[in-house]
Amino acid sequence: MLRNREIQMLLLIMGSISVTAIIVSVFISFVTAAFVCILSIVLIVSSLLFTRWRYRELEKLSIYLREISNGNDTLDVRDNQEGELSILKNDIYKVTLMLSEHRSLLQQDKIQLTDAISDISHQLKTPLTSMTVMADLLSAPDLPPAKRTEFTHHIRIQLERIDWLVSSLLKLSKMDAKTIPFKKDVIPMKKLIQKALEPVMIPMDIKGQNLSITGDDEVTFIGDFNWTVEAVLNILKNGVEHTQEGGTISITFSENALFTEIIIADNGQGIPKEDLPYIFKRFYKGKNASEGSIGIGLAMAHSIIASQNGVIDVTSDSGQGTQFRIKFYKQVI
Repeated sequence: MLRNREIQMLLLIMGSISVTAIIVSVFISFVTAAFVCILSIVLIVSSLLFTRWRYRELEKLSIYLREISNGNDTLDVRDNQEGELSILKNDIYKVTLMLSEHRSLLQQDKIQLTDAISDISHQLKTPLTSMTVMADLLSAPDLPPAKRTEFTHHIRIQLERIDWLVSSLLKLSKMDAKTIPFKKDVIPMKKLIQKALEPVMIPMDIKGQNLSITGDDEVTFIGDFNWTVEAVLNILKNGVEHTQEGGTISITFSENALFTEIIIADNGQGIPKEDLPYIFKRFYKGKNASEGSIGIGLAMAHSIIASQNGVIDVTSDSGQGTQFRIKFYKQVI
């Protein structure tokens, strides 16, 4: 401790003061000089002991911080006493808890990233393998023209699937990072429904499905038109895909003082109860999922709606149909 520069300065200053006091007291009386000498020694020793205690506490804090930097965040340095040192300990403990939470979040992000990469690799592996096989077959000189056309068509379909998958994953990652600036326009709900229906009208016509739309023309909500169209479209695609030929898809929208609501229902095969808690999870495919399903459409719809102050719920009974209920809450100032 005596090698510490601060301790040396303290001893030098206190020693100088003590020597000066002793010299002055000698001119007064020897008794006074002895008393001042003893008092100076007591003060110096007391200061050294106090300083030594302070440095020991600081050394404990230093050891504690080294343990934290090594990943041991289970230690508790608080002492619940008065004083600046106790305040410092409590502040360090708060920072420790914050770092622990951040470390936990980073670990979760790392696991999610690993899972996402694994899922993407799995999703890309199937079409890539298929295209590799068909490309090898196309190189055969004796391949009939009809087969060559068929394989070329299948390769194009797989490329479109890969393009859609990559595009969707980029959109989801941007939403996760909150880098997409969602617009806040006043949008007529009827216009949004009509736009979302355009890509599914032909599949519905092929399957002979019926469409029912109910809602007032004055119903509106505040949000991003293009992104919300994509969310509603993904839900409609799910309904068309899982509704039998001649089935019915109904869309109802309304508005009140708290929220604007859209209800999309079908009388298709429904969703098994064990699948309901997971249908908005990425890459999850339920029992009734089609062979070409990737399991990302509903996850994207959920992210888009949640990013616009909205919620989406689903109710379904196996064999009796499914109902998606979307609510866009109004911001109250």
